[in-house]
Amino acid sequence: MEFSAQQIAALLGGTVEGNPHVTVNTLSKIEEGKTGSISFLANPQYTPFIYDTDASVVIVSKTFSPEKSLKPSCTLVRVDNPYESFAVLLNAYDSFKRNKKGIEQPSFIAEGVELPEDVYIGAFVYVGKNVKLGKNVKIYPNSFIGEGSVIGDNTTIFAGVRIYHETLIGNNCTIHSGVVIGGDGFGFAPNSENNYQKVAQIGNVIIEDNVEVGSNTTIDRATMGSTIIRKGVKLDNLIQIAHNVEIGENTVIASQTGVAGSTKIGKNCMIGGQVGIIGHIKIGDNVKIAAQSGIGGNIEENDILQGSPAMNHGSFKKSFIVFRKLPELLKRLELLENLFKKEQTK
Repeated sequence: MEFSAQQIAALLGGTVEGNPHVTVNTLSKIEEGKTGSISFLANPQYTPFIYDTDASVVIVSKTFSPEKSLKPSCTLVRVDNPYESFAVLLNAYDSFKRNKKGIEQPSFIAEGVELPEDVYIGAFVYVGKNVKLGKNVKIYPNSFIGEGSVIGDNTTIFAGVRIYHETLIGNNCTIHSGVVIGGDGFGFAPNSENNYQKVAQIGNVIIEDNVEVGSNTTIDRATMGSTIIRKGVKLDNLIQIAHNVEIGENTVIASQTGVAGSTKIGKNCMIGGQVGIIGHIKIGDNVKIAAQSGIGGNIEENDILQGSPAMNHGSFKKSFIVFRKLPELLKRLELLENLFKKEQTK
């Protein structure tokens, strides 16, 4: 689908400088711009590329002043903030590309499923009994939706997702490929025979509105009650969320982090990659945890931590300075010991 420079300017609240009727049908980086594409210039480091780009339309700041002539084929759309405006275009383009509807075959839809007319169900999808799908839900091929689950309006389930029974997912969520939601929590009890008896996991998972879950992340169902992901949470790829965990609204967690069972994480937290968090603790609101940290106890709100075991970020930096000097300090200590021994022998 093609859009003119004038239509794009209207969408972004910008003005056209050049040919308002030139059309584009794809997006590109400015250094890779081709005829028929639209790009943007926000970082001054990329300014040299605008003079040679073949992009038909480039979004620039209203204050941008070319130092030399642009190619005649290049039309500018001037806006207040090029980066934000291009993000708007990216979202619009992504929505257009995802605008799928209908039910592909072969697929299986069990009895009692609530199925609005505007949903998309890809090939080889299984939808279990009494599932409720909201408006504009999109379920891509090879996904499984367990019985009794609910998926809210405008939520996208990408290919190969496994959603176990009685999972509740809110509106405007995105679940990427390979995610498993509602698998059993890691519940085993030692018995008299010195092995482990499985503890049935009879709870569920609740994911509120505007949550995004990255590829191959797993969110376990609760032993009893619910594992809860609050609204606005963003989970990266390859994250493990254990049974009965609760993650507060608008918290973001980077890849390869593991959260053990029954831990409660507050809202607006930022957790780096490869962080390990033990179970049954509470992490306060607005906490920041640096990558590869190990969290072994409760954390007060607004704290910033780093290291394993984690400590206050400021204390960690001071300690690290000392740690780097340990070889030098060891030499000085050995020198002092030798001097002391010489004094003792006199």
